[in-house]
This record gives sequence, structure tokens and C-alpha cells, in this order.
Amino acid sequence: MARRLFSFVGSNTGRWQVTRMETCIGTPLEQVSFVNVVEEDVPLAQVAWVLRGVTSYERYVNKAEQQLLISVQPAIGRPQATCAALIPIKKSVVWWNLPQDERRAILEEQSHHIQTGVQYLPAVARRLHHGHDLGEPFDFLTWFEYAPEDAEAFERLAGELRGTEEWDYVDREIDIRLVRD
Repeated sequence: MARRLFSFVGSNTGRWQVTRMETCIGTPLEQVSFVNVVEEDVPLAQVAWVLRGVTSYERYVNKAEQQLLISVQPAIGRPQATCAALIPIKKSVVWWNLPQDERRAILEEQSHHIQTGVQYLPAVARRLHHGHDLGEPFDFLTWFEYAPEDAEAFERLAGELRGTEEWDYVDREIDIRLVRD
């Protein structure tokens, strides 16, 4: 996948209406009514906040996992997917000081992050945006889209992931739920 910069813009107008905005861990974001997802850099002007991240290659997958994800991952922007979740996450310094193979072991061998997520595809589409190397306040901007009838499945997915060892390394997490017409 080619790297692409995305900006998530929190303001009082936009395409995605915020239905819930909850701070799970750490410092909250300013409350907003709408979030726009823009495929470019957006200056912080007359908006509450802008979160930036780039899409990139799947960093912690092996070949079999990558092929599985490609085979079942639906596209973002499906007409029936009128519900979304933006979940910005910042990992601890301890996490980033671990070698990549140890992070991979925690992510998949112990927490089963990829295996868990695959169980909810194709109902829940997902796209990961990396902000760590950009110096952004969040290391990851996780974007999920799903149809209203799959909202309960998404809640199970989020709950399962938050209950893993991987989440011991999360310093900041905001859960933003959205809908669009």
C-alpha cells in the first residue's frame, strides 16, 4: 500500500456526526460534533483539532496473516457502512523501547490482535494510520466502518482487544463513535 496522509478533523460541521466521544485512558480531546476524514494535510484553523496519520504496510504480520487480511478485508467507504469508530491510541515509552519482535509477540502471540480482528471481517472494515513517526499526539489512528446491524459485533471486537496484554501498553485512548446519512 502506498503511503497516504490522512487528517481527521474535529469540528462543528462535517460528514461524520459524533454520537459518542469517550476518553478511555489519558488526556481527553476537545468535544466536537463532527469529524471529517480528509486525504491530505489540513491546517489547524477554525477547528477543534486535527489528528494526522499515514497509511503504510502492515508492520506486524507474517505472510500468511497478510494474505488472509487481504482476502477478507473490505474496502473503506461501503454505502451500507454508515457507522464508524475513530480510536486514536498512544502507546507507552516502554512499548516503543521494545524490539519489534517483542512487540510482535505481545501483539499476536500473546494478545492475538490479528486473529481477533479477522473474526470480524468483512462486517467491520478497518484502516490503520500511523502517527508515531510524524510526531503526532497519537501513535495510531484506528478507523473502523460498519453497518448498523454490525454495531454489536464491533463492540465485541473492541472489548476483546481492550482486554489483552497489548492494552497494558496504552497510555492514551479516545473512543469516538460516528454516523453518516
